[in-house]
Amino acid sequence: MKNKTFVIAEAGVNHNGDIRLAKKLIDTAASSGVDAVKFQTWKTELLVTEDAEMAEYQLHNTQRQESQFQMLKRLELSYEDFKELKQYCDSKGILFMSTPDEEQSATFLNDLQDIFKIGSGELTNTPFLRHIAGFGKPVILSTGMGYLSEVEHAIFILTEAGLPLSSITVLHATTDYPTAPEDVNLNAMLTIQQAFPGITVGYSDHTLGIEIPTAAVALGAKVIEKHFTLNTAMEGPDHKASLEPAELSAMVKAIRRVEKALGSGWKIPTAMEKKNRSVVRKSLVAASTIRKGTLISAEMLVIKRPGTGISPTRWDEVVGSTAVKDYQVGDLI
Repeated sequence: MKNKTFVIAEAGVNHNGDIRLAKKLIDTAASSGVDAVKFQTWKTELLVTEDAEMAEYQLHNTQRQESQFQMLKRLELSYEDFKELKQYCDSKGILFMSTPDEEQSATFLNDLQDIFKIGSGELTNTPFLRHIAGFGKPVILSTGMGYLSEVEHAIFILTEAGLPLSSITVLHATTDYPTAPEDVNLNAMLTIQQAFPGITVGYSDHTLGIEIPTAAVALGAKVIEKHFTLNTAMEGPDHKASLEPAELSAMVKAIRRVEKALGSGWKIPTAMEKKNRSVVRKSLVAASTIRKGTLISAEMLVIKRPGTGISPTRWDEVVGSTAVKDYQVGDLI
């Protein structure tokens, strides 16, 4: 994850509880060029009380009058389903990931994945953070809805439990589906990086379109997570804030182009620029006839292309010097 942007296609619950649809999402992710496809794993009875209400965005996106328990139960896949999805990912050459939402599911997933993604809802869940850290595997921590002090506490818990700081990636996120651009606050990602030297940062995006995650890469994000679906018109809580297949592929291509554009950071001419310097740059040129031994004045000089003669940066050195040869109008000095 250190050498290039690690791109996670977040399938989440966009399989609508159907493993066949989940496999189609894996097919889409594999063909888009992302590094990993990620789901969410939970046992509803261990995650939420029976009378917990849905979030406002869930009510709006599903248009259903039901409890959060009922919605999650309807979207839940079995552990056997996830074993099958892991095998399917392996066959497609794409990394399988799933976010556990409670400790039992985390323990189950430990045999299926080498990286753990902790969702924003668990940022303040101290026992859960310790449980994940106990696996000793790299952690990607989302921080939606969080204060910087809560991010600090979560990092402290993970490291206190034995996880090296170098194994933690912190994702800035805004938990709203979809997120309005004015609520993104990408600079908060830089604040996190400055607050915790040595930490790797990234961005979990819930906006519409691909511009903002691409911008995050330009700002230094090393991990990008983005929801995707087969069709945004499908029923479900997250489809409307997701990319469709063509958009997911376009985002990956845009990110890879931005990575190339970031370069080394050294301000030096490229190989192609070096070829163009002599054509585009300018030289000191005689504006009038100048005889050998003449004291050269500013009025005797103009600055014109090509750049194969004396550079205009030496103007002050040439003006007031003595001509060492004869020059005709238009000759390079």
